[in-house]
Amino acid sequence: MLPIVGIGAGLVAALLFAVVITGSPLAALLYSAAPLPIFIAALGWNHRAGLVAIAAGALAVTVALSLTAGVGFAVIIAVPAWWIAYLALLAREEAGAFEWYPLGRLLLWIAGTAALVTVGSALVMTTDYEAYRSVIARIIENLLTEMVRAKLIALPADVRLPELAQSLAPAVPVGIGASFVTTITANLWIAAKAVRISGRLPRPWPFIPATTLPRQALLLLVLAMVTASLGGFVGVAGAAMTGALLAAFMFSGLALLHDASRGKAWRTPMLVSVYVALIVMQAVLTPLLALAGLLDTLLGLRKRVALPPPPNA
Repeated sequence: MLPIVGIGAGLVAALLFAVVITGSPLAALLYSAAPLPIFIAALGWNHRAGLVAIAAGALAVTVALSLTAGVGFAVIIAVPAWWIAYLALLAREEAGAFEWYPLGRLLLWIAGTAALVTVGSALVMTTDYEAYRSVIARIIENLLTEMVRAKLIALPADVRLPELAQSLAPAVPVGIGASFVTTITANLWIAAKAVRISGRLPRPWPFIPATTLPRQALLLLVLAMVTASLGGFVGVAGAAMTGALLAAFMFSGLALLHDASRGKAWRTPMLVSVYVALIVMQAVLTPLLALAGLLDTLLGLRKRVALPPPPNA
């Protein structure tokens, strides 16, 4: 049963990964769900099913597209999903009870994996940093050109697109790291929900509002920001880690709002407003949530404002 589940999950993940070559908005949405089958297999049928899914999916992509695409599938999609699912099911037994891997540390691992995946995907593209930066700048320039042509943005007359694209290129790994954390976290949550409904989730459902990042994350953020100022792929790793950690702190800030509003009459309208604002004003609200997560980790805000966790949490 385990190999069959793994092979099926790998083939579905490979299909979702491959549709991105069509370039349509729907393809981009399906591509973002590519880790989901591997998460479901690894969470519901243990991590060995996830390993089978990695092999099956990578082989399918290699045969259908190319060896480079197969390696890219493994590095960007399959291995990260398997690894995070493996960590999510880690537990140790103490006094007859299981202590499961903390969600805050799991979120930190997702951020670290995001940095590794960003650098790994860049190296799959090319091992020459200048060539990598030129490719990224060209992609940005083409995107800006299309946005100007469609009148989505307006640029001053004295702004030259090639120079603007070159100046924006170093920030791209920040966005990639942040988007990876968001995508992997969303896929993990959806997969865990689905596996729980099927009755195959070994881990009891955690009390997610209590999620907070360990204080080491603050030091890692400082180190990542310093590393981002360096050149080459080391700087890419630092920038990706910076974006990934800020996204992780954003999730921690969102958990803080859920935790602090328990038992309050204004909880539902507040949370609805926050999630709507995340869609329509993402650029404004995301930094504020990340700041809330930072302050919570630094000062322990939820200990002062939130109710104690439920007894079964």
